[in-house]
Amino acid sequence: MTRMYELPLHRLIASIRSRELSPVEITEHYLARIRRFDERSGAYISVLEESALGQARKAEKRVVSDTPAALPPLLGIPLPVKDLDTLAGAPVTFGSRLYPGLTASTDSAVVARLREAGAVFLGKTNTPEFGSTCYTENDIAPPTRNPWDTRLSAGGSSGGAAAAVAAGLAPAAQGSDGGGSIRIPASVCGLFGLKPTRGRISVGPDRVDLFGLSTSGPITRTVLDAALLLDVITADHPGDVYTAPPLAPGATFADHARREPGRLRIGRYADTGSTGIPVHPDVLTAYEETTRLLVDLGHEVVEVDAPVDAHFAGAYGDDFQYLWEAMSAATPVDPAREGELTPINRWLRERARATSGPDLVAAWARLQRGVRSLLAATRPYDAILSPTLASPPVPVGHFTGDGPEVEFRRMMEFTPFASVYNVTGQPSVNVPLHWSEQGLPIGVMLTGRMGGEGTLLSLSAQLEKARPWAHRFPPGWRD
Repeated sequence: MTRMYELPLHRLIASIRSRELSPVEITEHYLARIRRFDERSGAYISVLEESALGQARKAEKRVVSDTPAALPPLLGIPLPVKDLDTLAGAPVTFGSRLYPGLTASTDSAVVARLREAGAVFLGKTNTPEFGSTCYTENDIAPPTRNPWDTRLSAGGSSGGAAAAVAAGLAPAAQGSDGGGSIRIPASVCGLFGLKPTRGRISVGPDRVDLFGLSTSGPITRTVLDAALLLDVITADHPGDVYTAPPLAPGATFADHARREPGRLRIGRYADTGSTGIPVHPDVLTAYEETTRLLVDLGHEVVEVDAPVDAHFAGAYGDDFQYLWEAMSAATPVDPAREGELTPINRWLRERARATSGPDLVAAWARLQRGVRSLLAATRPYDAILSPTLASPPVPVGHFTGDGPEVEFRRMMEFTPFASVYNVTGQPSVNVPLHWSEQGLPIGVMLTGRMGGEGTLLSLSAQLEKARPWAHRFPPGWRD
């Protein structure tokens, strides 16, 4: 028998509309699982039980009184919010001990869209301080652990969001991705994660990202679920620096997830270029198996050059680091309290202050030239296949303990494939097609043209149909 926490988002939506399940029943179910399991997972920083039940009761009244066609798309669906985004009336920590007792006064743009769509907010998911790292360990909450093996990290910075979905503590989740932070935890937790095109989703009203590296996006168990969430959270906000190419009039991302992609031309690479970062055999096996599956489905797959050396002249890592340091330093911190930051954030902020304005602009200009070159070179391809990560999931504590310089190097060695598409702004997804002999998820990454989320969703849904993954659930987390 299928248990409620195993139902994908789109099934829960249909069950509410048919009145087979009620918003209160679903919310109580997830809150009970959070009480039972979250101590093991570390997925949540805070749980909003009282307000969630109040929202669910209001949603239930509306389900009874309105026709299904009049209901908002997510009415009564319980979802968490990553603790880098503000949820009005709820605590917000940004993963840092510098903000004890802070309550948000406004919703972020993406939370406002979820609220308008009728979502019930379960709580705030765990994140590293300021979202600066590819693992979810901070000084205010237990580390977020991988439900497939709790000795291992759930990735980051949306590790809490991914762990919540993988462990059945939420049906789907909102995450954010500035250097792989949706795709990394989706890969290690066996989920579908989508980083949209730059400008598709506003980072407003309070957050600013002049470089356009970061965006919100969905982490889900199925491709259709991600498309449904993307339809909801897509929005511009006054003053946004970037906007994305719109869908055709009347089209939705859910439409794309339900249609066949046709025969596509797909480039592929698994080389880390002059960085020399080794790629684990299990990762290469997943990459080769995906290639064979794509060919079997009728697609043309051809080799392409690795982006770093071919289009960023080998300087990509250093130039991206300048931007990452600047973003880490953008969060206001009382100078008297800098010493309370985590070592990696102290180090990043110190380096940012030591970088001159002209040097930062020059780095961004070099990256922009690389972006233009890469987009021109990949224009003939409908999608690009690569590994998501260079290795399978790693233990909690793997990155820390030997100083911030070593920590940063280990993060780069773990994630050499993801950040380039934050620089280019292209949409990019993790597809959870593979599990190792040890039972650990190994994701692969597909990246599309600017504005090409629809093609990625259609292709990913085709892969999901050919090799379903939603039935996989971590052992030890069942009722």
